[in-house]
Parts: sequence; C-alpha cells; structure tokens
Amino acid sequence: MSDEKNELILASTGTEKALDVVSFVGSAVPWIGGPVSNVLSGMSLGRKLGRVREVLESLSNDLKEFKSEASESYVKTEEFEDLLEQTLKRVGEERNEEKRHLYKAFLTDSIESPGEPYDDQLRLLRTFEQISPDHIQVLKAFSQKPEPNPGSMGTPIQTLRQRLPDFDEKRIEEIVAQLNDMRITNQRSLKTMMTGHGAADLRHSVTGYGSKIVNYIYEA
Repeated sequence: MSDEKNELILASTGTEKALDVVSFVGSAVPWIGGPVSNVLSGMSLGRKLGRVREVLESLSNDLKEFKSEASESYVKTEEFEDLLEQTLKRVGEERNEEKRHLYKAFLTDSIESPGEPYDDQLRLLRTFEQISPDHIQVLKAFSQKPEPNPGSMGTPIQTLRQRLPDFDEKRIEEIVAQLNDMRITNQRSLKTMMTGHGAADLRHSVTGYGSKIVNYIYEA
C-alpha cells in the first residue's frame, strides 16, 4: 500500500474517532459539545486523539451534573474556544498522564468558574508545558503538612530528602532552583539550620502563583 493511501486511511480513521469524541461529549454535556466540535474539526490529531479523548471524557464526567447559566454562556464565547484549542493541542502532545490530568483540571475550573483574564490562563498553560513530573513531585513535597513532632532543629533540604527518597540532594536543589525561576516557589535557603517546625513546614515557600498550580495538581 502506498504512503499516500496510508495517509488517507489514517486521516479518515482520525476523523471518525474525532466524531466519536464529539458525539460522546455532546451526549454527556450538550452545552459544551459545540465548542469541542469546532476545535476538533480544525485540529490534525492523528494518533494523539486518544490523549484528547481521555481528557474530554474525564471533563465530561466532571461536568455531567454541573449547571450554571454563566458557564453555559462562557463556553459559547470565542475566548473559551481559543482556550480549549490551546489546551487540547497541548494535551495531544503531552505523553505524561499526570500532566494531562492537570490540563483537565484546568479546563474544568475555567468552565465552572469563568472570569479569569485570558492572558493569566495562557500563562498557566505555558507553565504546565514547562513543568516536569519531577517538578510536580517536589511541589507536592513542599505542600505537605509537617509531622506533629519534627524535631528540635533541621534544614529544608533534610525535609525534602525525607519526602523525596528517590531524589538525591543535587537533583532536589536543581529542581527547586527551576521552580524559583518560574516564580512557583521562593525557597532560597535550603541548607539554613532552623527550628524543626520551620524546616518541616515549607508551604510558605510556595508563591501565590505556585499555589494555583498546586491546587490543580491535587484536583487532577
């Protein structure tokens, strides 16, 4: 079979699968079926459609019992359609399942609580692209509540090493530096000796912007 025929078959199969996704979403949550149809009809997804389908089906399940006139009006806007397209393109490219769940949580939140400035939402999407599964694990470690009796003295790096046994100290330092650069954390003194409670409670080192990302991580 020629390459040209192969491409035609793949294109046809992809179209049929996209229609299946639109049909499922439209059946589960009719008021977002239109925007999903518009976005998928203009995207060349091919084999990446499975990732998109996974996220859209999960989104539909989240919204199945949700009712809001404001949300139903919002999903009909050009702004939402642009945001949906930007998100689903990233979903199609994302190989990591945990990060795809982040995008789903982001879409659910944007529909249930419309009103965030579009530029702020795009910034979040760009950050989701930048962060790795290791970044997510370190952020979870930062966000943990301290143990009731953390000891009399300690350092933040000791706390992180205890919470991240699969990471060596150098790797933790690298990831924290990257999170600082992205304005997700502001932890500058990993090796400073302090009280046990101070060393164990690292939640204050997550910035306001970082807290939004942490919320999505735990919603995902």
